[in-house]
Amino acid sequence: MTPLTREAARAALGLARRSIEQALEGRMVADQPVPGLEQRAGAFVSLHKAGHLRGCIGQLEADQPLWRLLPSLARSAACEDPRFPALKPAEWPQCAVEISLLGPARAVAGPDEIQVGRHGIVLEQGGRRAVYLPQVATGQGWTREETLAHLSVKAGLPPDAWRGEGCRLLVFEAQVLREDEQA
Repeated sequence: MTPLTREAARAALGLARRSIEQALEGRMVADQPVPGLEQRAGAFVSLHKAGHLRGCIGQLEADQPLWRLLPSLARSAACEDPRFPALKPAEWPQCAVEISLLGPARAVAGPDEIQVGRHGIVLEQGGRRAVYLPQVATGQGWTREETLAHLSVKAGLPPDAWRGEGCRLLVFEAQVLREDEQA
């Protein structure tokens, strides 16, 4: 993934915000190419309200250009994250949009290769899988071991599953775009 320029980052955040506004109004606008967002990359769109997660949906690998992927993820983060009720229009002004553009994931030999705050982590075991973006562990103040324990539980596994046989760990890096940093 090639990092976005400041101008393309603003365009990406604006596209996500407009897509959510349209969804809350019950409108769907046809996707149109956006300069600077032609590349394909995995991405997550997160919504935060009063500093707390309010929705987050993404995909690790890109199957379409960012100008097409980001609106879909943004609408899903607002209306389809199964952990939260659909966003209400009255809540929207209190929400901030964050986009994480993902580099390719690569397998690591073990937990010692994971750098908290730099790496996003994918944990896979026994047909279960969970993902944390790089900013999750630092935002929670977790150590590597705490992060892996929480990730194991997120995958529906025991907290120490990350230590077990058959556990696969992958890492990736991300360019994180935040509305308050792109003004």
